[in-house]
Order: sequence, then structure tokens, then C-alpha cells
Amino acid sequence: MRHLFNSMNTIDRKSLIAFPVLILIGILIALAGSQGGVLIFEIPLFALSVGLVFFIQWLAFIPAYFLQTEKIFDLTGSITYISIIIFAVIFCQDADGRSILLSALVVIWAIRLGTFLFGRIKKAGKDDRFDEIKPSFIRFLNVWTIQGLWVTFTMAAALVAITTTNRQEFDLFAMVGFLIWIFGFTIEVLADFQKSRFSANPNNKGKFIQTGLWSRSRHPNYFGEIVLWVGVAVIAFPVLQGWQLVALISPVFVTFLLTRVSGIPLLENKADKKWGGQEDYESYKKRTPVLIPRL
Repeated sequence: MRHLFNSMNTIDRKSLIAFPVLILIGILIALAGSQGGVLIFEIPLFALSVGLVFFIQWLAFIPAYFLQTEKIFDLTGSITYISIIIFAVIFCQDADGRSILLSALVVIWAIRLGTFLFGRIKKAGKDDRFDEIKPSFIRFLNVWTIQGLWVTFTMAAALVAITTTNRQEFDLFAMVGFLIWIFGFTIEVLADFQKSRFSANPNNKGKFIQTGLWSRSRHPNYFGEIVLWVGVAVIAFPVLQGWQLVALISPVFVTFLLTRVSGIPLLENKADKKWGGQEDYESYKKRTPVLIPRL
């Protein structure tokens, strides 16, 4: 028992150290993306938007912590994307076709994913990833702060392109990026639909999905997610300049997070514990790529 208590104290101390680091990263991206951007009351619109991203997370954290619930976590993330993008478009004053397109793509994606994730957790009742985190104030707060970074990094390219003073007419980058986004969005939506339908069938209880897009990739929804953010970055690229180019880290960050941190590693480990050793599962893993679908 004492060992467990000491371990928890160690984890909380690390979380206390991590909190200012997370804030610092947010400040740095806010400064980089604000170069050459629109000012509101002498404050860079991009930096103000980033600040509001974190403020929304911390505001939602308060009731989530006292009620010990994670049910509004994903929904808050989606609401943040939507509200911040709309806020930026309204206050940039000279929004052009590229800005309108980027804002529309982010809003459509956020509404679709937010409603999907909220419906899933409402049906499941909880997300067991939060079980050990919720009781700790600082660890739970860090999770919400990390979501603030997630939102900031993923929509950085779109947000910088919307808030920059550098405007360019609709071009080949915008058209190609839009097609890439449609491709990625379609794959993500279709993959989520196929898995939801599979899970809803009582005959599939205790089984893993290996049909449809899931026969081509073990995580096709994540592949689609990465591709659509690549599309957003391509659309934004022509108007980025100087330090604003840091915003192109958006799809790189999404890829890193999904393939190395919170996405694929967690799900692969969970699947291995559940079906590891079964002949059909081991065969499925051997013939099916982790992320990029086989043709």
C-alpha cells in the first residue's frame, strides 16, 4: 500500500512538472503562428485564439473533475474546434475563399467526429482510459491541457492561414488540398461506420473486425484522419510565411500522436491482450498493415 502511495506521489510530481511545459509549448506555437497575422486590440488574433483554446478546456475541466466524468471530453474538443475557427473567421475581417474553405472543412470534420465520439461514450457509459487519471486533480487537468495542445497543433495550419495578412487567390494548392481532404474524410467516416455497424451486431460480440476497410488496414480511420489534415496543410501552404511555416507541423503532429502516443499503440496493446494467440487474429495481423491500407 505504501509503495502504491509513493508511486502515485511520483506520478503527480511528474504531472506538476509537465503542466508548465505544456503551457510553454502552447505559448511558443502561439508566438510563431502570430507573425504577420491580424491584430485585434493590438493582440495577434492567432495568439488570442490559442489562448481561448486552453481557456475552454480548463473551463470544461472544472465540472468534469468535480463530477468525476470524462463524458464531455471529446465533445469539448469538437466544440473548441468549431468555436475557435468561427471566431477567427469573424474577427479576421477580410476572410477570402481559402479562409472560408478551411473553416468549413474544420467545422464539418469536428461536427462529424464530435457527434460520433459523444454517441459512442454515451452508449459505452465511460472511457476506461480515464479511470486512474480522474481522481488526481493535476493529472486530469493535464489531460485537458494536452487536448488544448492537440486542438492547437492539429488546426494550426488552418488557423494561421485564416488569421494571416498574406492573402492569395484560390489556386492549385487549394484544389489539390481539397481533394486530399475529401479522400481522407471519406475513409475516416466509412471506417467508423463499418466498425460501428460491426460492433452493433450481437453475432460479433467478442470478435474483432476484419472486413471492409478493416481488411486493408488495422486502423483505416486513423489513416483517413492523417490524410485529411495533410489536405488542410496543402490548402494553407501558399499563404504561410516566415515562422508561420511552423504550422505545417499539423499533420506531422497528428501522425506522431496517433502512431506513437495515444492512438495505435494503445489499441494494438488492448487487442493483443484480448485476441493475442488466436490463429485468426495472428493471421490478420500478419497480412494487414497497421496504418497505410494495402491495395
